[in-house]
Amino acid sequence: MQQLASILSKNLPEAAVDYCTQLCVDYPFDFVLRKQRVTKLGDYRYDPIGNSHTITVNDNLNQYQFLVTYVHEVAHRAVHQHRSVQKPHGIIWKQKFQSLMLPLLRPDIFPDDVLRILARHMKNPKASVGGDPKLAKVLSTYDANSADELRLYDVDLGAEFLFRKRAFRKVEVKRTRAVCLDIQNGKRYFIPLMVAVQRLS
Repeated sequence: MQQLASILSKNLPEAAVDYCTQLCVDYPFDFVLRKQRVTKLGDYRYDPIGNSHTITVNDNLNQYQFLVTYVHEVAHRAVHQHRSVQKPHGIIWKQKFQSLMLPLLRPDIFPDDVLRILARHMKNPKASVGGDPKLAKVLSTYDANSADELRLYDVDLGAEFLFRKRAFRKVEVKRTRAVCLDIQNGKRYFIPLMVAVQRLS
């Protein structure tokens, strides 16, 4: 627990560290920091062979995004016994996520702009932050380089942008991803709305 608390203290608001450390006592799991992943901010995995639970969170997230992601994954861990009969982000998960987040919805943990939108989000939490563009946007303003970054959800439909050194046109939005046309090969790809892109002039 001491090692986890040390990791969390570097990545979370100070007032949330003890609570989030206790969650690992209540719902035991291994915790791993991962390098940035484009398609997800964190995940939960169960190994039936070793009967072990692992939660990972990307190490590049700002403290508020890290906190929401961490508790999101702990909620998956907490409802693991229901996974065979429930959707991954079904009603049982939603209720557990809500109950675990409730003690954290405080002004000494989240800034006011995040708190207002997050409280609304928690009334019916989405499968990912990317599924709630308003929440994703307000959380991204606390990224270290937020002033220099453009997110795909801010790109207008029909506009062109660069992603991984390739040019795309944003064609359609489907929940947490955008349908994007690769300008060079004419193929369409699903790209997460939360990724950072560059605008093409």
